[in-house]
Amino acid sequence: MSLLWFVGLWVIALVVVKISHWWYQWSNPKSNGKLPPGSMGFPIIGETFDYFKPHGFYEISPFIKKKMLRYGPLFRTNILGVKTVVSTDMDVNLDILRHENKYFSLSYPDGLTKPLGKDSFFFKTGNIHKHIKHISMRLLGSENLKRKIIKDMDCVTQEHLSLKAKQQRFDVKDAVSNLITSHLTPKVISNLKPETQSKLIKNFNAFSFDWFRTSYKLSAVRGLYNTLWACKDGMQMMKDIYARRKTSREKYDDFLETTLEELEKEGSLVNEDVIVCLIFTLCCITQDTTSKATCMAVKFVSENPKVLAELKREHEAILASREDKQGGVTWEEYRHKMTFTNMVINESLRLTNLAPMMFRKVVQDKLTIFCANISTPGYTIPAGWIVMVIPSVVHLDSEIYENPFEFNPWRWEGKELRSGSKTFMVFGAGVRQCAGSEFARLQISIFLHHLVTTYDFSLSKDCEVVRAPGSQASARVARNPETWPKREEVARMTEKVWRCDQSQQLQQNRTGHSQRLRL
Repeated sequence: MSLLWFVGLWVIALVVVKISHWWYQWSNPKSNGKLPPGSMGFPIIGETFDYFKPHGFYEISPFIKKKMLRYGPLFRTNILGVKTVVSTDMDVNLDILRHENKYFSLSYPDGLTKPLGKDSFFFKTGNIHKHIKHISMRLLGSENLKRKIIKDMDCVTQEHLSLKAKQQRFDVKDAVSNLITSHLTPKVISNLKPETQSKLIKNFNAFSFDWFRTSYKLSAVRGLYNTLWACKDGMQMMKDIYARRKTSREKYDDFLETTLEELEKEGSLVNEDVIVCLIFTLCCITQDTTSKATCMAVKFVSENPKVLAELKREHEAILASREDKQGGVTWEEYRHKMTFTNMVINESLRLTNLAPMMFRKVVQDKLTIFCANISTPGYTIPAGWIVMVIPSVVHLDSEIYENPFEFNPWRWEGKELRSGSKTFMVFGAGVRQCAGSEFARLQISIFLHHLVTTYDFSLSKDCEVVRAPGSQASARVARNPETWPKREEVARMTEKVWRCDQSQQLQQNRTGHSQRLRL
C-alpha cells in the first residue's frame, strides 16, 4: 500500500513539474535578444478574452491601458493563440507599416482570411499586391471618381434618402450600404440582368467582418455562417459572370472589362481567380466600411448643434453658388468647397477608429525595434512573431489631441485634411494605405450634403456607444415617435457596439412638406 502511495505521489509530482515547466516556457518565450516586457496569459488562449472585452466609447481599452501603464508603449502578449508584440507608439507604428516587404509581411489570423479567400488582394504581398492595388485604383481612384462615379453617386444618394424619408424609419448603416451597392455595382459589371444584379448586391451587403471581432461569443457563429455563405455564393456568381463575359468577347465600359484587359497583357501578375476575388472583395469592403463611417458621422453631427450649423452654412453656400440649381454635387465643389465637411469627416474617423489594429509578421530574425519613449537600447523580436499595430491609441492620446474624446472638427483647422501621418492612420499607412479612402470621403460628403440641405433633424433619444473588437450599427426611423416602442439597437460598427434607442426628427426644407423621421 505504501508503495502505491509512493508511486502515486511520484506521478503527481512529475505531472506538476511537467505542467510547471510547460507553463514557464509559455510565459517566458525564447529569444536571442531582449523581448519587450509583458505577459502571455493562459496557455493556448493567451489573453484573448481580456483583449476582446467591450468597454466604454469614451475610453481606451482597459486591457491596453493596463498593459501600457505597466510595461510601456511596447509589450508582448498572446492573442488568438499567437505570440504577439503590441505597439501603441506612433513612430514605431509608422516604421512597421513603412517597412512591409522588408522586415515585416502582412499576416492576419486564419479566421479572418477564410471568408475572403487566399486570392484576396488584401492578403497579397510584394509586387503582386502593388499590381493589384494599381488595378483597384482604376475603379476607386480620383480620376475614375471624377469621370464616372460622382454623378451617379449623387443621384442615387438623393433617391435613397427621399425613399427613406417617406418610410420615416430606417437603418442608416443599411441604407448607405444599399445605396453604395446600387450605384457601384453597375460600374463594376454593367450588363447584369436585374435579378442577377439584385442577388449579387444581396451577397455584397451580407458580407461583414463583425463576426470575427466577436468571435469569442456564440452569437458570432451565425454571423460567420452568413459571411461564409455570402462569399461562397457571391464568388460563384462572379466566376459565372466572368466566364460569360470572356466567352462573349463583347466590350463594356466597366471595371470587369478593365480587369480582362489586364489579364490579356503579357507578363500579367494576376490570374482569373485573383481578379474574381478582387472584384467581389472591393464591392464587399467598400460598402461595409463606408456605411459604418457614414453612420457614425451622422451620429456625431446630430449630437453637436454647433457642428451641424456650420455644416449647413457650408453646404447652403455651395447650393447658392451653384450655376445649375437642379444639378448635383460636382467634383469642384467636393474638392474645393467642403473644407469643414472634411474636418468633420477626419474628426469622425479619428474617434470611430474603423481600423483599430493591423497585423504584421516579423520575417527577419533578430529584428530590433527602438522606441523613443523607452530608455532601453532596443527590443528583439524573433521571426514568426506577430506585431499588432494599434493606431487607435494614438488617435485618443491627450498629448496629441487636446480633449481627445471630444468631437471637435475645428481641431483640424489649417491642417492637411486628406493625407495620413503618424498621428492619423485611419486609412492605414505605407504600401497598404487604403485604396478606397477617396471613395469613402466622397460618399460621406455627398450623403451629408443632401442630409443637411434637405432636412432639419435633431437627436431626441439617448444613445450609448460601447467600444468592442466587434460590433454592429444601426439607426432606426419611426413614423410615429410617440407610439414607437422602446428597444435596444446593437449597431454594426467596426470596433464598437452602438446600443441605443436613437431617433432623429427631420423636416424636409425644400418642399415645405413636413416629415418626422427617426434615424
